[in-house]
Amino acid sequence: MNESDFDKNTIFGVIGVCGANNNLIARILCERGFKVIGTDLSQKKDCKFANALNAYDIDVFYGKTPNAFFNKADYIIPPASLPKDSDIFKRINKPILELNDIIEIFKPNKAVFGITGTNGKTTSTTLLKKIAFDNGIVPCEHNLDGMQGNAEFIPILQSRLNADVGILEVGTFGVPGTVGRIVKSSDMCGGLITNITPDHLNDLGSFMDYANVKGEFISELNNRKLIVNGNDPTIIGLLRELNYQGELITFGVDELPDSLGIKECVCGEDIAVKEIISGCGYYYCQCGITTPQFDYVATNVDLTNRTFDLYTPSEKLTVKMGIDGLHNVYNITGVIIAAHEFLKLPFDKILKSVATFTGVKGRMEKVAKINSKNIFIDYAHNPAGVQTVLGEFKKLFGDFTTVITVSSESGLEGDLEIFNSVVKFSKFIVPASSASQKIASEKLKENPKLNDKIFLNHISEFEKKGTLGASENNVRDGIKKALNLDCDMIVAIGEAAIKFKNVIYEL
Repeated sequence: MNESDFDKNTIFGVIGVCGANNNLIARILCERGFKVIGTDLSQKKDCKFANALNAYDIDVFYGKTPNAFFNKADYIIPPASLPKDSDIFKRINKPILELNDIIEIFKPNKAVFGITGTNGKTTSTTLLKKIAFDNGIVPCEHNLDGMQGNAEFIPILQSRLNADVGILEVGTFGVPGTVGRIVKSSDMCGGLITNITPDHLNDLGSFMDYANVKGEFISELNNRKLIVNGNDPTIIGLLRELNYQGELITFGVDELPDSLGIKECVCGEDIAVKEIISGCGYYYCQCGITTPQFDYVATNVDLTNRTFDLYTPSEKLTVKMGIDGLHNVYNITGVIIAAHEFLKLPFDKILKSVATFTGVKGRMEKVAKINSKNIFIDYAHNPAGVQTVLGEFKKLFGDFTTVITVSSESGLEGDLEIFNSVVKFSKFIVPASSASQKIASEKLKENPKLNDKIFLNHISEFEKKGTLGASENNVRDGIKKALNLDCDMIVAIGEAAIKFKNVIYEL
């Protein structure tokens, strides 16, 4: 069945328009010129995504599913979560279209570009969208309040909304097949990989298992255009292992390494990485994986003045940043290439947008100044992300107190790596998540001298939910404690620090 098989007078009845997927489906069908009616058992005041429907001519029955809904519709689209034995499903008396039917019938009608990686996806995607907007190119937005929307079916459906282009952040909950499905079902013409470092190991068991999930991005974009961070041996290794045959553009940063890290190579051996940021730098493995000659090279990085030089295949550019950190030199470089190659924009227009980009909320974000203490929050929630972000804070600002609200998706091993990075870079540490508190307790038993650095009162009973490792009260108590320490800067890391940042304004 194809979209053209449906007459424009066809009426689609969408059940569950307060859910993310069917909210998007209702809007897609309306934008394609069809008549749409909706229903949801939630009242409108309780419908999380009701605002997303405001601009559409869609009649919605809130709080009920009346017979009139079924009688009026020509096709019914139930949510994937609706049980087949439910009363509502049993009342369906019209042809049914499932989620996968919608994806198969209603194709993307624009060029779509994807951005994936362990860290830097959101910043890179947001910046590329800004560059597009600044130059009169409208990217599709899911407009689902409070949803990051980078995994499962949201990016796939988002790619079908009206816009000039699709710019999609491609995430994963660590489930094999999910990244590949997003790329294939969104009909992507190209993509950017920021980096691949350990994450989601609780779900997948090993780093290479996780890397192979990200590798689906490469497999599905074979014979298309791919922009990659050449300082990452995992990405370069996967390109070889997956026999990538498309147009490849590499970029890297020419900077002195500041540490030596060990990373598992695709061949199974450990590879030493002279790290510029965590997991990325200069490397060589006996299997032949080595740092390539980059197509684009960032050099002469001046973090104080937020500038760097970028050597492209055709010219040298001077880049002015509106955000801090060496990791953002990587993010910005990848996006400049994407804007030039995918959006077909000249470098001068791209650089103007880059210079006025002030970042993403929750990434190195200054949220308050209390009693002469500057308070920052950052979403960093995996070992590489925490090491990189705290390292950049140290370079830029000197001493700070870290409030840990993280619970790693790589379990105890990930929590230990995170805690050790916090110890390395912080003047003082306030463990606010249950995971970090348990590790702090053991550290203090092993080395009582750390009592001058780690400030622990109790161990919370909060049960982690994904990367949400602390409650609102945990975050409030952690910030209060940090404010009483002899340090003029506080950095709260983790999802809970972002989710509950309003407690800071109450102090």
